[in-house]
Amino acid sequence: MEISHVKTGDAKASFKAKDGDKEIGRMDYTEAGNDKIIIEHTEVDEAHQGEGLGHDLLMEVVSYAREKGIKIVPLCPFAKSVFEKEPELNDV
Repeated sequence: MEISHVKTGDAKASFKAKDGDKEIGRMDYTEAGNDKIIIEHTEVDEAHQGEGLGHDLLMEVVSYAREKGIKIVPLCPFAKSVFEKEPELNDV
């Protein structure tokens, strides 16, 4: 499995997980200015649910935010639930 960062528009982007050529998960976000991103949606292929793929995608977004010095607004219900359970993510 490989996770890549893909810009999909002026302020839109995704982190996509692929198994070979098949997309098996994605986390979409929108840039909100220069200091914030808003996670809007997480989707994991039905065959890969329960494997922690959504969490892996979120950790890629968190690493990206830390590297860029920006904050995350988790509007997506999945991302929001992880932020509520893992206080070590509060820095972003």
